[in-house]
Amino acid sequence: MEMFESLTEKIAGKNIKIVFPEGTEPRILGAVVRLKSENLLEPILIGSKAAITEAAKDRGFDIEGVKIFDPAAYDQMEEMVASFVDRRKGKATEEQAREVLKDENYFGTMLVHMGLADGLVSGAVHSTGDTVRPALQIIKTKPGVSRTSGAFIMLRGRGQEKYLFADCAININPNAQELAEIAVESAKTAEMFDIEPNVALLSFSTKGSASSPEQEKVAEATKIAQELAPQYNIDGELQFDAAFVQSVANQKAPDSKVAGEATVFVFPEIQSGNIGYKIAQRFGAFEAVGPILQGLNKPISDLSRGCVEEDVYKTAIITANQTLIG
Repeated sequence: MEMFESLTEKIAGKNIKIVFPEGTEPRILGAVVRLKSENLLEPILIGSKAAITEAAKDRGFDIEGVKIFDPAAYDQMEEMVASFVDRRKGKATEEQAREVLKDENYFGTMLVHMGLADGLVSGAVHSTGDTVRPALQIIKTKPGVSRTSGAFIMLRGRGQEKYLFADCAININPNAQELAEIAVESAKTAEMFDIEPNVALLSFSTKGSASSPEQEKVAEATKIAQELAPQYNIDGELQFDAAFVQSVANQKAPDSKVAGEATVFVFPEIQSGNIGYKIAQRFGAFEAVGPILQGLNKPISDLSRGCVEEDVYKTAIITANQTLIG
């Protein structure tokens, strides 16, 4: 079964509520109409009802039955303000909270925090920072996770070939502890989407074939990750060919349980991660779905501003599936 067929079956009819703060954006509206009509989730659009209705009409989208929350006319704003002030623990006054909650991303993230929605998808118009900042301030990371990270599911051949790449979106240069946490969270994400979590921490070196601070960081991160999550197959440092090609693995890392069979690829820093997934996407004809934000208490997903309607649709399906894991 194609991966997204399986994912849609898991969420169909469960009334999972996903917030879309960019309510007037045509790519969002098109995906929302499709998700609603297929009974995959209950979308919530954020913004002026008049503006959203007009935008939908201009594009010929029927948004009948789709919930719209307008921060400027929200009848439970005082409760939300109080909840935000409490969550920020002295870092925001009531006056500051009222101003901040005019922002669609902050407002939508508070709906998730307050249990009025299950997850959020944004980023078609807003920057990654605009999406991630409210998530870190309000939703926050899980116990034992110091930072969120961004993973891509890489698909080819109707999803019959699938891998996970991380971190390709958030952390510029994680240290060994942070890299280890990314590896463990990536294994968990892979499991959500039926990818066997054979996790390779990538480097320009395989098992000490070169020596440098960069290589040492990955080797140390591997040790930490293995201690944090001994239930997973995690190994490093591995060059990509050693991680992916069995004949190279046999030569370079014959004792590794991951080398030659890796399905989850953890890059040492964001430059190589971002370059790597885009090379796979453009040269290898992989579809890159994400970034999926990992390590948060509740699912928040960040779209690329270059996304198309199909990307929004699929990211929303992934976000809804994350709510089932808890």
